[in-house]
Amino acid sequence: MFKAFQWIYTIYSALLFFVLMLVLGLFVLIPLLIHPRGDKISFVFIRLWVGTWAILSGIRFEVHGKEHLDLKQSYIFIFNHRSNLDAPLLPMVIPHYVRAIGKKELSKIPVFSTVVSKLAIWVDRSNPESRHKSMEKLVALLNQGISVVVSPEGTRNNTDQTLLPFQKGAFRLAIETQTPIMEMAVIGADKLMKRGSILLKPGKIRVYFSKPLFPPTTSSTNEVDEFAEKCRNRLEAMILTHE
Repeated sequence: MFKAFQWIYTIYSALLFFVLMLVLGLFVLIPLLIHPRGDKISFVFIRLWVGTWAILSGIRFEVHGKEHLDLKQSYIFIFNHRSNLDAPLLPMVIPHYVRAIGKKELSKIPVFSTVVSKLAIWVDRSNPESRHKSMEKLVALLNQGISVVVSPEGTRNNTDQTLLPFQKGAFRLAIETQTPIMEMAVIGADKLMKRGSILLKPGKIRVYFSKPLFPPTTSSTNEVDEFAEKCRNRLEAMILTHE
């Protein structure tokens, strides 16, 4: 009986998400088509879209550590990726106007890809040229003072490990642009939408920010590896502390 109600709730929540997207999507897209920094207006409507969906779906966000964020400073935000709920929570918990790396597969979803295309950088992780182009775009954004969001695990973590091994791109990017890493521990999203399941349930997601980690000034292989390991160790400790 509970599973039947969960299916009904999941279908309701999914339909609500897409109806709100259809209603508010143009208000997200048009400011970005008019001006590259129209994101200030677009993010108002993105947060209205996701916030309304979350309230009506019974999903709450609890944010800790916002005092570590400087709104005048651009960051490379990294987070632990365990659930499909991670994507919609990002604009709700990050007060910056950000751009995010998105899997190429998401760019094929009708309407959704059109709405978010100006705020996402689509990348085919299996294609070295696609990865290289995405890095060039991220460098350009950071040089303009625009923060970016990267999942250093590269994909959703469907294992029992706290974190998957980190890919090094975000840390090379931090060193190249001298942009601090801002870590986010996302706790509870995988309990509302379990790994390997599309079923959703209401509840609370907690997000913890840390003090920023500033990159070394040289980009040797050892420096990149050590910086990536330092960031991974601290994010893992944050997760284990707050789970």
